[in-house]
Amino acid sequence: MAKLYFKYGAMGSSKSAQALTTKFNYEEKGMTVWLIKPGTDTRDGADIIKSRIGLSQKAQIIAPDEDIIEAYKNAGNYDVIIADEAQFLTPNQIEQLRKLVDEEDLPVLCFGLRTDFLTHFFPGAQRLMELADSITEIKTICECGSKATVNARIDENGKMVTKGSQVMLGGNDSYTAMCHKCWTDRIKEQAEEK
Repeated sequence: MAKLYFKYGAMGSSKSAQALTTKFNYEEKGMTVWLIKPGTDTRDGADIIKSRIGLSQKAQIIAPDEDIIEAYKNAGNYDVIIADEAQFLTPNQIEQLRKLVDEEDLPVLCFGLRTDFLTHFFPGAQRLMELADSITEIKTICECGSKATVNARIDENGKMVTKGSQVMLGGNDSYTAMCHKCWTDRIKEQAEEK
């Protein structure tokens, strides 16, 4: 019986690398993979999934208003779906992936962030937390050595950003993974500097 999987982690936890490795593993066993990503993520090219360690693959773009069930039917017949940056899918699209698991007996593996730079759920991630059969944290560490859980947004001067839109695309130049204690301590230190 197929399942809906959500594998989440903070920035820099190798989510995209694991998504691409998982794709390779399925294909090595002779299975076909429909690799998708939300159109919101355009950092490495609209239809490219690229990891920090250099792995990359073409993926089908899913627009925010696109019906994933229809897109799947139009894409062909696949044995598994892998979605990277799944936090940017809409809650409705997550429900459509759930429906493909249930009605087509199709495994769906979603990789992405759980929360934004202010520790609030992304809507797609929240729906995955509610609907996934399997939820796995991909761990990474803070500079202090503790487990990182916060995606801290930093500006060009290395200062913590605590206001702004939920979605701002960026990599190591814009975000750093931190433990909650270091994150709150750094915010407090910055406030005292003013």
